[in-house]
Amino acid sequence: MRKKKVNLTIDGAPVTVPEGTTIMEACEALGIRIPRLCYHPDLSLMGSCRVCIVEVKGMGFYMTSCSQKVWEGMEVQTNSPDIRQARRDIVELLLDNHPQDCQTCERDGNCELQNLAYSMGVRARHFEGKRKRFELDVSSHSVVRDSEKCVLCGRCVRVCAEIQGVYNLSQHGRGFNTVVAPAHMANMDESVCIQCGQCINVCPTAAFVEKRSAGGVWEAIADPEMHVVVQTAPSIRAAIGEGFGLPPGTPTTGKLVTALRRLGFDAVFDTDFGADLTIVEEAHEFLTRLKGGPLPMITSCSPGWISFLEKFYPELIPLASTCRSPMGMVSALVKTYYAQTKGIDPAKIYMVAVMPCVAKKYEARRPEHYLDLPSPSGRNAGGEAGPASAEASQTTPGVRVPLTDAVLTTRELIWMIKCYGIDFARLPDGEFDAPLGLASGAGDIFGTTGGVMEATLRAAGELVTGKPADRLEFTEVRAVEGLRETYVAIGDQNIHVGVANGLTNAKILLDRVKAGEPFHVLEIMACPGGCIGGGGQPYPPEGYHVLDPELLRKRAAALYHIDSGKKLRKSYENPAVEEVYDAFLGAPGSERAHRLLHTRYTAKLPRGIR
Repeated sequence: MRKKKVNLTIDGAPVTVPEGTTIMEACEALGIRIPRLCYHPDLSLMGSCRVCIVEVKGMGFYMTSCSQKVWEGMEVQTNSPDIRQARRDIVELLLDNHPQDCQTCERDGNCELQNLAYSMGVRARHFEGKRKRFELDVSSHSVVRDSEKCVLCGRCVRVCAEIQGVYNLSQHGRGFNTVVAPAHMANMDESVCIQCGQCINVCPTAAFVEKRSAGGVWEAIADPEMHVVVQTAPSIRAAIGEGFGLPPGTPTTGKLVTALRRLGFDAVFDTDFGADLTIVEEAHEFLTRLKGGPLPMITSCSPGWISFLEKFYPELIPLASTCRSPMGMVSALVKTYYAQTKGIDPAKIYMVAVMPCVAKKYEARRPEHYLDLPSPSGRNAGGEAGPASAEASQTTPGVRVPLTDAVLTTRELIWMIKCYGIDFARLPDGEFDAPLGLASGAGDIFGTTGGVMEATLRAAGELVTGKPADRLEFTEVRAVEGLRETYVAIGDQNIHVGVANGLTNAKILLDRVKAGEPFHVLEIMACPGGCIGGGGQPYPPEGYHVLDPELLRKRAAALYHIDSGKKLRKSYENPAVEEVYDAFLGAPGSERAHRLLHTRYTAKLPRGIR
């Protein structure tokens, strides 16, 4: 049914728009951009910042253009001297209650409040007096909360509730003392935060940022005693170019490898190799479950999703795949197989992972992702046979080390490359190192929603039937928009699959599972679009916004382009994976493979309510 048209005038120019259009949307139809701060096109309307106010003839007060819908005959003035001064006064008041540390702020040059001040001509602070003071919250492994930089726009509250379904944040107090925090004013580590970082992505200032890891990486690279290894996730190569002025969706695999070498890493591996390994192990696990359950098997690559599962759906933990994430698998092999092959003490290996996801920082610190190095007698500090006793050569006795020592977000790596003076856009293409640098196209598409499912289906079909797969592309499970469900024929079985990104979408599938609806496999990614929309990805370039479906589609297209251009497109046909199994792991699902490549999950309640 076609919407009724509404005629109005904006700054003297007539315009006709569909009924239900907001003033802001009508202005954009005329090429007029209204300043905004709390507004976000993918979140509910709040109208709290008042930066977008306009004059409407006949009204005795300014109206918020983001939330007010147009009416027939409305006359709007967007740029009168009075309205410009009113907006400027609002921004000046925000600035005068804001820390004066722009040059050293994480968001300097990419701060919406800073950009508003520039565009409105705010060149001085006119109001003096008491400024809000709050303690910095650094309790989380992943997310730092700085309430002194909060402008109370409410975006973080809305993305946590509306997109992620976690409802961890809300506004507390009144007036000058209002602050955004978890329930009962708990710190982030004591809350139900899943550390996905979407609050960081939508924050217009630096009230939320990731916990930095670059300093420790610099120190390790400078230490001649350390062998510093880096791995990089598939979605990094689809997004990092944006930080250097390249168009969204530009694949930059080779430039990324060269940049990492120039930063001083001793070996550069591909997390896609771990993705291939994950598919082999997951396919073996799925075939076992297909015969005896439990079903559905739910993918476990997203640490934000796993945290959500442990806190909100602990009764479904047995359904999660026991496979480590690709990051965890590569790190485990680097400190065992690679260390043994190269004759390097694993305690002297510093493993760095470049990830699109701030929750990976949390994953790296989970006790399940640590490795007990054996003593010279082959026994660990507790006197029992160490889990790595057959894998290490020269070792430091009684040492428990993380599989992954440091996780860098895409944003952090962009800063490091710029800090080093590397002209990323002009770099020649490099190649990943062997043996953990060769990956199939199935590994590349792990970075976008539906990719894990598609890669699994490529493997499962052939393993179930024993015949070559009749197709490699399963477009029906590609789901940037958030939720997909379909049936896929594998042999004589109809496999019921579901794909979700953004945990509000995941709840829909999980509630159906709890109600008894039969599924075979579910892929769940915590972030919109999957890893391409992760909490550590670059802030969007001009013309796009965070959560922008078009931006996510372009990043996803880059990964599908890489996949389609490869001759090797099936995980289980990766010769490097076959070599690791033959030389070290044995068979998929073997005792050693299970010890190093699998993990466990447990129900977790926030510390404040245990």
